[in-house]
Amino acid sequence: MYRIVRQIIKTGIKTETAPQPDEALRVIPQRLQQQILDVFGRALTIRHVDAGSCNGCELEIHAVNNAYYNIEGLGIKFVASPRHADMLLVTGPVSRHMETALKRTYDATPEPKLVVAIGDCGCGGAIFSPDNGGESYAICGKVSNVIPVDVAVCGCPPTPTAILQGILTAITGAHAGQK
Repeated sequence: MYRIVRQIIKTGIKTETAPQPDEALRVIPQRLQQQILDVFGRALTIRHVDAGSCNGCELEIHAVNNAYYNIEGLGIKFVASPRHADMLLVTGPVSRHMETALKRTYDATPEPKLVVAIGDCGCGGAIFSPDNGGESYAICGKVSNVIPVDVAVCGCPPTPTAILQGILTAITGAHAGQK
């Protein structure tokens, strides 16, 4: 026990210094919320669809929703029904069993709708038969083989920052398309 205490005293506190207040960080969320309101007229709602992934991307999506990244603080919420969603977040290669469900989910999402493919599997098939684009007897391949995709976020799994950047890119692209 004493050895541990001595080590702590010898090493000291090794944490990051507190960030200095930055006014730009307060302006960016306000501007983003205004873009969301311009495009959708309300808060952005996302429906996540797991089309056959290994759940690596889902863990990173959950991290985007935690207190550190605080996606809800930007006015972006996850919903349980595609009828209430503005954006579909699709992970994994689309399995043959999920093909119809993904198409129905896409059709049930009201216009204007955005689709973001998450992870290497959703973007290109990845390890699932990479020689033919991820298609096999059990897998349809990438998400864009089944439904139109607006933004693809690559990575195995992509970081929460990359996922958040993909969501914001889709919103920005939709905002630019409406003007």
